[in-house]
Amino acid sequence: MTVQITEFTNDLPQTDDFKSIVLNQTPLIDVRAPVEFIQGAFNSATNLPLMNDDERQKVGLCYKQNGNAAAVELGHKLVNEQTREPRVQSWIEFMDANPTALLYCFRGGMRSKISQQWLQDAGREIVRLKGGYKAFRRYLIDYLDNLPGLVNQQNVKPIVLAGRTGSGKTLAIHKLNNAIDLEGLAHHRGSAFGRHATPQPTQINFENNLAMALIRFMEKQPKQLVIEDEGRNIGSVNFSKELFECFKSGSRVVVDTPMDERVAITLDEYVIEAQAEYNNIAEWEDFMRAAMQRIQKRLGGERYQRVMSQFDFAMQAQLNQNSTEEHQAWIKTLLAEYYDPMYDYQMQKNNHAVVFKGSVKEVVEYLNDENVKN
Repeated sequence: MTVQITEFTNDLPQTDDFKSIVLNQTPLIDVRAPVEFIQGAFNSATNLPLMNDDERQKVGLCYKQNGNAAAVELGHKLVNEQTREPRVQSWIEFMDANPTALLYCFRGGMRSKISQQWLQDAGREIVRLKGGYKAFRRYLIDYLDNLPGLVNQQNVKPIVLAGRTGSGKTLAIHKLNNAIDLEGLAHHRGSAFGRHATPQPTQINFENNLAMALIRFMEKQPKQLVIEDEGRNIGSVNFSKELFECFKSGSRVVVDTPMDERVAITLDEYVIEAQAEYNNIAEWEDFMRAAMQRIQKRLGGERYQRVMSQFDFAMQAQLNQNSTEEHQAWIKTLLAEYYDPMYDYQMQKNNHAVVFKGSVKEVVEYLNDENVKN
């Protein structure tokens, strides 16, 4: 049986205006196989593959053994007219819902060009990314590499929002008009208990999302860049050394919150909101017990046993009385005896200048006002 190979129209449109794609959050059709999409993609992209994982693997093996022409022929044989129709239709439906959509594959080569041509044959024109995923990804990584210089060039003042665990730093970040939520991008609360029920992004996706967030942020010509006081690692993702040093180079603004408010904030975030993420309370309990075990050595034997006794009592109270109030006891113990000494040590060790200290409300007012004045 003769396999019909795609014939291409001259000058199928391409673009490498990646900045515009980021600023406009342009919808993207990713025609790579699902396994490639899972490894790394863009947050405005939807995976509508030209070939599934099995087809891609077969074509890749054929390419290695028999060369490009044989691989192209096999690809057309596997994705024949019958297989092709629903895939093209899925692209058309996406374009109908997203008229500005663009299309890409890994290198902007054969797969995206074939997809683009098939759409053209169906009477629909779409622009593909020049250089594909690889070129767009390179643009984003280069941006992260160049950010320290850009911050200096645009005279943007980094500010580190510090404060004890549970003081409400994230609450403040969400109320500021000059901040980047690093924990939000990392999908992690930034502590031993910070993991969410759903997975963190891959390192690749974290970098992609961070770069896009910073591009949009810097486009506004900000006077300050406020980030929460973080380590170089947030859960399983991390920053480059240069980017981390850029973030942490600024003065400190400290959120100062009384212990009872810190306990309430921690209870809300790490117990009430966290439990809602899980299918049932038992799953959350298993996660918490595992997290407690991970810090057991640092807590010390007596303190660990005391915290676990408080946790056990709180769980029984919640299950029997449907109340989360008893969780306050172990939270207060961890804050006062574990997290606060670590915070004090880090602040003394680094000896950074503190330019302002106040409640969440006062810090938000100060930083938003400073961003206007400066």
